[in-house]
Amino acid sequence: MSFAHQSLITARITDHLTLMASLLEDATYLAALSGAGVAMAHALRNGHKVLFFGNGGSAADAQHLAAELTGRFLMERRPLPGLALSTNTSAVTAIGNDYGFDDVFARPLAGLGAAGDIAFGLSTSGNSPNVLRAIEVAHTKQMVTVGLSGSAGKLATLAQHPICIPSNCTPRIQEAHILTGHILCEIIERELFEPIGS
Repeated sequence: MSFAHQSLITARITDHLTLMASLLEDATYLAALSGAGVAMAHALRNGHKVLFFGNGGSAADAQHLAAELTGRFLMERRPLPGLALSTNTSAVTAIGNDYGFDDVFARPLAGLGAAGDIAFGLSTSGNSPNVLRAIEVAHTKQMVTVGLSGSAGKLATLAQHPICIPSNCTPRIQEAHILTGHILCEIIERELFEPIGS
């Protein structure tokens, strides 16, 4: 391995570990994570669903987290209703073509979402127009909103449960997002399926 590659690899792993360590000391992040997990578990317990949406890597994370709910995370249990709004390419391209890309999540959310459901938007910048518009639509439908972002952007002010990663570096934010999503899935499973008193 070249010295340049070794230096790059070491630097990026160090960057990752530094951000992860900062999350342990971030009381706002920890409280937001707990609050969002409990809100999601409450919605699922009461027959509601979680609708995830984001662009690019965040779309992949949305799909990943929806799969953790409908399949399983760590526990053997019944499937939970989670949907990723980016996976229907016919809907995404038709809405993008007919109405504009800013509506590709808002329109499916308006059609599929109901009061009490969770609208879960992911945006590393916190400023993705289509994610923000969907969150606004979710409010009109009396849905509970969760926003997963970096340290900046409007999503943190729009979502009822903002979870902000204290970084402006997209790859590091994305790494923290999937960790955050996995922790949320574990909170949900424990809240819904762990025997009382265990």
